[in-house]
Amino acid sequence: MEILSAGAARTVTGSCHHLRFDEASVLLDCGLFQGGADMEARNREPFPFDPRELDAVCVSHGHLDHVGRLPLLIEQGYRGPIFATQATRNIAEVILRDAAKLQQEDYRRTLRKATRAGREDEVKPPLYGEREVDRTLERFRPVEMESPLEVAPGVRARFRPAGHVLGSATLELEDGSVRLAFSGDLGNRESALQAPAEPAWECDLVLVESTYAERNHRSRSATEAEFAEVLSSSLGRGGNVLIPTFALERSQAVLYEIRRLMERGALPEARVFLDSPMATRLTRFYENGENEFRDEVRAVLAEGRDPFAPPTLEFTVDTEASKAINEITGGAIILAGSGMMTGGRILHHLKHNLWREEASVVVVGYQASGTLGRALVGGARRVHIYGDEIRVRARIHTINGFSAHGDRDDLLHWLSGSGDAEVFLVHGESDVMDAFSADLRERGRHVTIPEPGQSYRR
Repeated sequence: MEILSAGAARTVTGSCHHLRFDEASVLLDCGLFQGGADMEARNREPFPFDPRELDAVCVSHGHLDHVGRLPLLIEQGYRGPIFATQATRNIAEVILRDAAKLQQEDYRRTLRKATRAGREDEVKPPLYGEREVDRTLERFRPVEMESPLEVAPGVRARFRPAGHVLGSATLELEDGSVRLAFSGDLGNRESALQAPAEPAWECDLVLVESTYAERNHRSRSATEAEFAEVLSSSLGRGGNVLIPTFALERSQAVLYEIRRLMERGALPEARVFLDSPMATRLTRFYENGENEFRDEVRAVLAEGRDPFAPPTLEFTVDTEASKAINEITGGAIILAGSGMMTGGRILHHLKHNLWREEASVVVVGYQASGTLGRALVGGARRVHIYGDEIRVRARIHTINGFSAHGDRDDLLHWLSGSGDAEVFLVHGESDVMDAFSADLRERGRHVTIPEPGQSYRR
């Protein structure tokens, strides 16, 4: 087998791994690069393989950094099936259509500014639009969890629950001569929502993510206690609480916890806004995802209640409703995307609240290098939002226990089922991969950290 990582090699985004078996060619994920202009420029580079020669694409889950380049793959000649769970296909449709819409909006805005400066020829067009998304969605073929199927000539695959987000899966592939396990993104075993993943199967080699491989998250109980204290104290100061959230999983996990806190009387019934059309749509999918959840979440659904709806929840889908939130100077909890604060409605709320001493920003997700979120977490005292300089007076809190990614112990638990398989580390920052690689080697494992675009034979 030959492995080539065309994304998530020495970085956490752009997941894309090309597997060449004896008789078939399979791609695992095809995600968008995110996190700054230099990183995003890689999305316009050609794939380091011929998309026309692929037999199949298998998708682990619907996050943009795992599905965001699928339309480019189709445009460059891929005509085969895209295998994924039905939930992943549903989520991918929302994610890809939103990505196409945002690209078009950014293009038009940039073009207007460039035209005024006489530099319109320098503006690059969107990566893709609605037509390309439609063609991509036609290629999806739904699969059932735990049901083996042939995805390419001589190659059988099995999708197993990853415990990361709705529909997420680990993948197991074999062609009779080699067996491989792919983690996709593994879930946090202490997630309040998702049931945990089972360990990997015994295999010859394993591709595993390493986002949080150098540390362990705080326990679920400690995370819940910290979250309750931060929200209570923040609201007590009279300011707004801003929670930048990823539309998929993080929004639902945070809403679930706010509902539980309010029902227990541990949090006052402040106004709660989910200011994200995408998160609103995805929350509807979560309301029908009973089979993937922990028993306590399923029990709430069985009672006919919505586990993701605090009693004061307000959905703000249209733009005018979103703008109206900015008139509220205190006492509101505002969830909005994007989770890394690189765009979306959260930027408007940050612009109106960061300079207020009584306000708080609660960071509940990973912040990639080069993002506004990383700058705030790193202690930046002044930032620029939409061309305006903003002094940071609000309190910035980071609560890592909400992460949907597995931590060091979760990754080791999953790897424990793979025997002495060779380990390929992907989807992590270089220093984290290096540290985890040393840890695994001390445990007797053979480890490779793929370099971008370089092929490895097994």
